[in-house]
This record gives sequence, C-alpha cells and structure tokens, in this order.
Amino acid sequence: MATKKAATTKKASTSRKTVTTKTTKTTKPTVVAAAATTSTGSSFPSFSESIRQIAFWRTLVAELVGTFLLTAVVIVGQGQPLYILFALVGIVLLIGTVSGAYVNPALTIAAWISRRISWIRAIGYIVFQIAGALLALTVLNAFIGGAAAADPASYSQAAALFSAAALTDGKELYVFFAELLGTLILGFGFANALRGGQERLTKAFTVGLSVFVALMVAFIAASYVSATAILNPAVAFSLNAVKWELWPLAVYILAPVIGATAGFFLNDFLKGREAK
Repeated sequence: MATKKAATTKKASTSRKTVTTKTTKTTKPTVVAAAATTSTGSSFPSFSESIRQIAFWRTLVAELVGTFLLTAVVIVGQGQPLYILFALVGIVLLIGTVSGAYVNPALTIAAWISRRISWIRAIGYIVFQIAGALLALTVLNAFIGGAAAADPASYSQAAALFSAAALTDGKELYVFFAELLGTLILGFGFANALRGGQERLTKAFTVGLSVFVALMVAFIAASYVSATAILNPAVAFSLNAVKWELWPLAVYILAPVIGATAGFFLNDFLKGREAK
C-alpha cells in the first residue's frame, strides 16, 4: 500500500514537472519577442525600412497632390471658407486612405507629437506639403503670365493672385491668438476624424466642417485688425505671409503648431487614446 502511494506521488510530481517545463518552453519565445519590440521604444518602422517601402513614397506624393489642390483652391477662391470646406472634403476622399490627408504641417507636427505618425513620416509630409503649396503658386502665376502675354489688351494691369494682408504693427498678438484658436478647433476635429470606426464620407465631412468652423472663427477674429487668418503654414508660404521676421514666423508657423497640438491632446483627453 505504501509502495503504491509512493509511486503515485512520484508520478504526479513527474507530471507537474513536465507541465511546468512545457509551459516554460511555450512562453519563452513570447517574452523574447516582447523584448525585441520594446527595445526600439517605438512600433514605427526605422528610417532605412521606411525609405525602402514604395507605400511610404506614395504617401508623400499624396500629400504633395493634396496640398497642391488645397492651396490652389485657397488662392483662386480668395480664401473663402465655403470653398475650402468642399475642397477638403474632396481631398480627404481622394487621398485619405493613402496618407491620411493631413495637407497641413501644423497637423502633421501635432500627429507626430501625439505619436500618431513617425518622425520620418512627419518630416517627409512637411517637405512635400510645402513643395505642393509652392508648386500651386508657381502654376497659377504661370497661368496668369501666359494669359497676359496672349491678350495684352485685356490685361492692361498685371493680375495679382490672392495673398495675405500684412500684419499691422502693434496688432500682431491678436492675429497670433486668432491662428492659435482656429488651429485648436481644426486639430480637435481632425484628430476626431483619425479615429477608427467611421465611414470615409463621415471622415471627409468631419475634416471639411472642422476647417470651415475654424476659419470662420479665425477670420472674424483677425478681421478686426485687418489681417488674414490662414491656419496652414504651407499655404502661408504660398500667400507670402511667412517672412524671416519674428512676428510672421510666430503668427503663421508657431501659433498653428501650438493650436493644432492642443487640439489633438484635447481630443485625446475627452475621448481617450484607446479609441484611435
């Protein structure tokens, strides 16, 4: 009886040891994989991996095309918010599934700061967004120059494209806060559009209506001091608003970045990061 009990105990002990050994062997690769993932401190692809991917270059070209279209609409439409609303709806539907349709360096920096995109993607987006805006200005200038040369009688005076009004001395701070408030609204709406579970048309109108409301608020605030609200550093370059001076850089670059970042974090605070 004692011998049988000892054999049973030995068998049970051996079984427990086998189970423990199997469990250890099964979980070991998982621990190693987790360590490999966290060792880089980020889930984004590295620089070398990104530039070798054709999908990465597609996103950059998409941002260039989107910003080109947006800037062209702003210039031709004299910066009217209603035109920009429908333009952005169309742009988001066209390239939203390719690059996210940021078409704005302020939104791009805000997405990078809130860890929605990698730094290499953010830098690429900004470069191609500015290039797209400047390309739109160049193309429209070429059209005007060509039309004037073809029919000089109808163009007795040189046609001028829409451009931003000069900042009034002593009133720069009003425009700074108009830009900041407008991009805060825009950043909040855009961050909401980036969340999952929405249809493409819903996302497109979320972005379009966000920029419409943001521009209306910023335009009204800036109009009191005879200034122009732009809410987009890339477009600001094409409207000749950015000069290498303190206030133009602060108003049309720094303020939009601060506002858009605040809008992203406000959206995360109200709706939670897990819903992205």
